[in-house]
Amino acid sequence: MKLRNRLEEIRKAKGITQEQLAAALNVSRQTIGSLENGRYNPSIILAFKIARYFDLSIEDIFIYEEDAEL
Repeated sequence: MKLRNRLEEIRKAKGITQEQLAAALNVSRQTIGSLENGRYNPSIILAFKIARYFDLSIEDIFIYEEDAEL
């Protein structure tokens, strides 16, 4: 299984910097960078905060991919 996200794409389309997003979510800029680079999966609470910040659903931002062979 893999969790991908569109955070960087959505953030840039809205003209928001990593620093601005981090401040709004009360996390570090490094956390935003790690999320965007796929090095870190957010807690469910942070995922909700991100979705609410952008007025999107969690599924609009985070894409869960199951392994083909289960």
